[in-house]
Amino acid sequence: MATKLLFSDLWSDVLAVRERSPLVHSITNLVVMNFNANTLLAAGASPVMSHAHEEVADMVGIAQALVLNIGTLDPYWIESMRLALVAASTRGIPVILDPVGAGATRYRNESIELLLKTALPTVVRGNGSEIMSVAGAVVQTRGVDSSAEANDALSAAQALAQRTQGVVCVSGQTDHVLDAGRRWARLSNGHE
Repeated sequence: MATKLLFSDLWSDVLAVRERSPLVHSITNLVVMNFNANTLLAAGASPVMSHAHEEVADMVGIAQALVLNIGTLDPYWIESMRLALVAASTRGIPVILDPVGAGATRYRNESIELLLKTALPTVVRGNGSEIMSVAGAVVQTRGVDSSAEANDALSAAQALAQRTQGVVCVSGQTDHVLDAGRRWARLSNGHE
């Protein structure tokens, strides 16, 4: 049986971010790069967006978190993500993986699997179809649009949380946050 997370549990994490002002190294897609940087600043973190092979390991070395978003999929960027994952894993730095469009193409699925085989992320976040695909289900994703409701992806999310021993966030009209310890939160402030 799942243990429900309370708002106060989540809020204490928000306050911790504001207090520590962590450096967050983001290798993210071009579409959301500026938005992500501004969101991190608003949350109290310090963003850096860097994907150059020559510096990703060094950048991860001074960061307190690593964010990977495969939306702008490119072999160079996937290698940047792989190099950053190796550095983060070696240093024990938390990693957030956003498998944008998982299930849409074979190349995306292979790239995600390469990253998962390199090192397991601390957090995986995606819509219902993306989470189901990363968990191993055969689903047809239409670009970044989900063909599955967040509620339909809960068993896949739990399986993925067990595989990664981390947290899985499923976005949708109702968002779900689960972890390998079977804690769970439902947030009803999203959109379709």
